[in-house]
Amino acid sequence: MQFRPGRALDSVPAPAIFVTSGLTQYAGAAIAVGLFAVLGAPEVAWLRIVVAAVVLTLWRRPWRREWTARDLGWASVFGIALAAMNVAFYIGIQYLPLGTGVAIEFLGPVAVAAITGRGWRDRVAILLAGAGVVLLAGVTLEAVPRDDAVIGLTALLTAAACWAGYILLGRKVAVRGEGVTSLAVAMTAGALVFAPFLAPGSAPVLHDAGLFAAVVGVGVLSSVIPYALDQVVLRRVSTATFSILLALLPASATVVGAIGLGQIPTWPELLGLLLVSSAIALTGRQGRGRRAVAATPEPPA
Repeated sequence: MQFRPGRALDSVPAPAIFVTSGLTQYAGAAIAVGLFAVLGAPEVAWLRIVVAAVVLTLWRRPWRREWTARDLGWASVFGIALAAMNVAFYIGIQYLPLGTGVAIEFLGPVAVAAITGRGWRDRVAILLAGAGVVLLAGVTLEAVPRDDAVIGLTALLTAAACWAGYILLGRKVAVRGEGVTSLAVAMTAGALVFAPFLAPGSAPVLHDAGLFAAVVGVGVLSSVIPYALDQVVLRRVSTATFSILLALLPASATVVGAIGLGQIPTWPELLGLLLVSSAIALTGRQGRGRRAVAATPEPPA
């Protein structure tokens, strides 16, 4: 019998899934930061996608499913947005701290929540989350050299826009069929589109076993586990609730940055995390005990 993470995680609250997802994702990002001196940030991001594509394809074997041209098209567009998000994010955290990078990137989900949210709870939660993001982002930018700040901000704002697309496209892909199987196709499409630009600079990984192992670790921790969990949650909650749940990720990134990279948060940054957590709690009260209207009865892959 094939293991289905959707069934295995049915009784686990969405915030708990996101804590696990966030910690693994940014543990992989911390490893990736250490690789930037050997490989460029865009190359590390692309290799992360390649590893995830290989692992998910071998696991899910998407060729066994009958695909329509429409499903393949949506999965491919989703994969391109996802790959662009990863490349831009890695460029950003090459110049700015991990926690700050995640906070700025979070502007994308906030924008989605602002558009799709309903009711006063969503609006108040968005304000709380937005204030938290401002605190988290603003505190550390003052200490960064101007050129680094410009490059980092540009890359992270690009990643934020791609993240907004990832949320909207990801839900469409998730509800159309088996989410993780579609994710395997998406990862493959993203890897192929960026290959002509980033594959040549990734050649050193083929000649160094330690570097190869580190890249595999980044791919599994930062892509395979978190995005598979995202597909589970996307089928269980609305787009707006999913967007606000993503507010847990800056907290996860800050914890990993403090432990793995020595990036200790200041009191204003901790206040920002508290505001974001308050937004999570507020929307959690609204969404308790109900599933998204668009979710299908079939469990996610």
